[in-house]
Amino acid sequence: METLALRTLWTECFGNEGGWIDSFFGTAFDHAHVCGLTRQGQLAAALCWMDVSCEGRKLAYLYAIATAPEFRHQGLCRELMGLAHEKLAGQGYSGTILVPADDGLRQMYGKMGYANFGGIRELSVQAEGSVPIRQISPSEYSALRRGYLPMGGVVQEDGAVEYLAAGAELYAGMDFLLAAEGGFGMELLGNSDAAPGIVSALGLDEGTFRIPGDKPFAMYHSLTGENWMPGYFGLAFE
Repeated sequence: METLALRTLWTECFGNEGGWIDSFFGTAFDHAHVCGLTRQGQLAAALCWMDVSCEGRKLAYLYAIATAPEFRHQGLCRELMGLAHEKLAGQGYSGTILVPADDGLRQMYGKMGYANFGGIRELSVQAEGSVPIRQISPSEYSALRRGYLPMGGVVQEDGAVEYLAAGAELYAGMDFLLAAEGGFGMELLGNSDAAPGIVSALGLDEGTFRIPGDKPFAMYHSLTGENWMPGYFGLAFE
């Protein structure tokens, strides 16, 4: 698949605010991790995936699932997903993970066999006190994150964390790990009671943090028929 065609599709469907497409192609993109459909001589729908894992299982985090506006409502997304599932199963993946952008998409993917798992909670706090915090590298973040993941947490590393670091800052404290973009904590693992002190340490008045919880977030689809699901996935690149 031509990179230019994929860039064009994504720009048309998602825009490129903050240069996220450029960041993705420079970090997490893999030509072998793309699935697409053509219609009338052009790329009509496509998705990519990033390798993740959980409890020894090889999983695929499906990302940037897109259908060109002129080809929507023709069943292409369902066809694309079926093609991707078949391809991934043939490559030894146990299942796929995705994060719907809204409730309508959540219902659509539910009809394709996806089910909610784990969950998140958004914690909004005002600055209070302060806690020691230091900025860390993507490699240190990856190494530390394994130890902070809840039981059944999905491991995300390598290019995915490099991609994360292109738009977010990575921090560690005495008992927490944080990926933050401005006043939004994309993921706070560990001691969530430290949140007010983190906000203060970052020089902000308030902040919102995504932490493990019960609100539906990621969805899982088994490619093997195994009666198993991950326990947590909270680091999504929206």
